[in-house]
Order: sequence, then C-alpha cells, then structure tokens
Amino acid sequence: MSRNLGRTVALFALAVLAACVVSQTVTAGLRSDAKVKVAAKAGKADGGGQKITVTIAVEKGWHIYANPVKNEDLADAKTVVEVKAGGKKVDARVKYPAGTTHTDKAVGKYEVYEGSVAIEAVVDGSGPYEVSVRLQACDDHKCLLPATVKVSVP
Repeated sequence: MSRNLGRTVALFALAVLAACVVSQTVTAGLRSDAKVKVAAKAGKADGGGQKITVTIAVEKGWHIYANPVKNEDLADAKTVVEVKAGGKKVDARVKYPAGTTHTDKAVGKYEVYEGSVAIEAVVDGSGPYEVSVRLQACDDHKCLLPATVKVSVP
C-alpha cells in the first residue's frame, strides 16, 4: 500500500511540476516589447545640439520600471535610453522623468512609468541616430522578459 501511495505522490508532483513549467514557458515566451510602443523624434535643443524625445506608450494594466527605480533589488530592470550614431554610442544627456511610486509586499516601494512617458536626450552633432530603449514590462501578477527596442531618428 505504501508503494502505491509513493507512486501516486510522485505522479502528482510530476503533474504539478509539468503545469508550472508550461505556465512559465508561456509567460517567458512573451517579451516586454509586446506591451509597449516606442517612438522617437529629433528637434533643436536649447543651447545647441539635437534634442531627441523618446515616447513610450505602455499598454493599460502594465508598467515599466522608472529610472531611477529607487529600489536596489530592481535596479537592473530600470528603463535605460542609449543613443548611437554610425554604430557607436554617443554621449547623450538623458533626462528621465519622475516615476509613480508603487508598493509591493515582496519587494517594497519602487518607481514605475505607466501610460505614456516622454524621455529626453540631448546629443551634440546631427543624425541620423539609433535610439535603444531597454525596459521590462510587468503587471500586478507577472513580469515579461526584458527587451531592447530600437528606433531610428533621422
């Protein structure tokens, strides 16, 4: 009898493990760029140079982590904007807006962007530029894989 009970417990544990793996695979297959749209445009900056405005639209019910995120445990998930010209990183003075404070029982307080957010970067010289936005989208129950979204700016 204990032998059958042992098999039953083992089969049940295997079924639970398989369900967890399938669930994680479905979530893990989605990247954060499935929940955001990124656009960028260039204009003249005050004091010279080019001002690149990066607009990120986050799908309702989702957020991305602000920069700064104001939580050491989430520092790697913060939104980061980089600018390249001719394939090489250029010195960009990026101005990140303040985020909205969220509180979670597991990780405490942190800052996020929701809805639409505009991030400005000022660069010397003229384009064309490639703007990369590294971000991670989450809702109240799960986070998607981080993604880097690249857009061109003439």
